Amino acid sequence: MSIITTATARLADIAVEKDRTDAVQSFVKQETILVDITTVDGQEGTGYAYTIGTGGTSVLALLRDHLLPVLPGLDARNVEALWQRLFALTRATTTGAITSLALAAVDTALWDLRCKRAGEPLWRLAGGHRQEVPVYDTEGGWLHLPTEELVASAVRAQRSGWSGVKIKVGKPNPAEDAERLRAVREAVGPAMHIMTDANQSQSASSAVRLAAALAPYSPFWLEEPLPADDVSGHARLAAASGIPLAVGESLYSPMQFRAYLEAGAVSVVQVDVARVGGITPWLKVAHLAEAHNVMVCPHFLMELHVSLVAAVSNGMYVEHIPQLRAVTRTELAFREGRAVAPDEPGIGIDWDADALDDRTVA
Repeated sequence: MSIITTATARLADIAVEKDRTDAVQSFVKQETILVDITTVDGQEGTGYAYTIGTGGTSVLALLRDHLLPVLPGLDARNVEALWQRLFALTRATTTGAITSLALAAVDTALWDLRCKRAGEPLWRLAGGHRQEVPVYDTEGGWLHLPTEELVASAVRAQRSGWSGVKIKVGKPNPAEDAERLRAVREAVGPAMHIMTDANQSQSASSAVRLAAALAPYSPFWLEEPLPADDVSGHARLAAASGIPLAVGESLYSPMQFRAYLEAGAVSVVQVDVARVGGITPWLKVAHLAEAHNVMVCPHFLMELHVSLVAAVSNGMYVEHIPQLRAVTRTELAFREGRAVAPDEPGIGIDWDADALDDRTVA
């Protein structure tokens, strides 16, 4: 039977594999919130969410104090009903990061159970559009890296058959950002996609100047140039600039994505499973974007997002930032420059229990 018997949560700290900086912060560690759900017939599902350094214990407290205690006795197959029930318990704190992260940890565990019970991988059960998807690299494009290292990383990615690379922008002078982008563009040629990411660092006026400085080098998109809650500002910038705008890693509900799409303020939806509240709302956002003829290129979590990008017809890219290799027994697979969604039943992450135990802090 699929009745839930236990639901537990813990917090594990996973160190970053290399220094990561952008225009507003450094990624010091991944606080990883894990939820384990067991059913009466012995099936187990594991889900997770994350922060990049703060707030993990707050998410854990919300799970332990309010969400997980209601799950025992309920049917794990009713994923939508369970998501709505937990959401209803948190109305006083929605919409926001802490609640969405907590919901995501539960929801991904339920999807893990759903896939295992069906004997199917996530990419197929969530839609089954294809199994291999394009990938672009962010790990070689951090803001603190010198230009020559950006170039070398981009060339390596191109030789690996990857379709794109991301360059962080937000230097004090946009001319410096433009020069870094120019060097990469000259090294990889006109065909490779070069994404740029300002991490919400710009004002209304500086974003216009930055976009103008970058435009000659054909960026594939400009990501989060303005604060994420500035929908009208993004709409004005989209109208003034010929560079597609990418937004989504800092949005926490399908309604927020709807506002962007209806305003014409986004050309690339970067919905993040952990930050939007799980796989259940992620799929809703992806289908909403499809209805607006907008592609989905999710933020981070490549080990999970590869399956979801493969599942939907408007999924275009997976972002390459390795982060789970220290706590998993297998890695994301690549074939001829494309990421391959795992074929094993479940969400596709082969956790190393001993490694997680070693890193558990709460």
